[in-house]
Amino acid sequence: MANDEASRGLGIELVDQGEGRAVTRMTVRRDMVNGHAMAHGGLIFGPVTVAASAEIVFVAPARAGDVLVAEAALRTRFGRSGLYDVTVRRDGDVIAEFRGRSHQLGPVS
Repeated sequence: MANDEASRGLGIELVDQGEGRAVTRMTVRRDMVNGHAMAHGGLIFGPVTVAASAEIVFVAPARAGDVLVAEAALRTRFGRSGLYDVTVRRDGDVIAEFRGRSHQLGPVS
């Protein structure tokens, strides 16, 4: 995250991390909401690696001033790909569920 200018610009804070999981927090600013006064959907999740595919289910909207906490967990890795599940919460309530597949561009570790 030290070199992630996009996340820093959005105010995303790394709260906790461990093997195959991470928790981040972000406050929705006024410049992050659309014409319906809801957070733009693309701001509710943002993969750190290159995304190969993604599906997100929006359960409830996020609005300016909301503090969002996202908890990500690696489900499996296969070759250069990984499968991740992310739950986004506001005040403990789920507002979105995300499943994404990543693709590693460099050497497989």
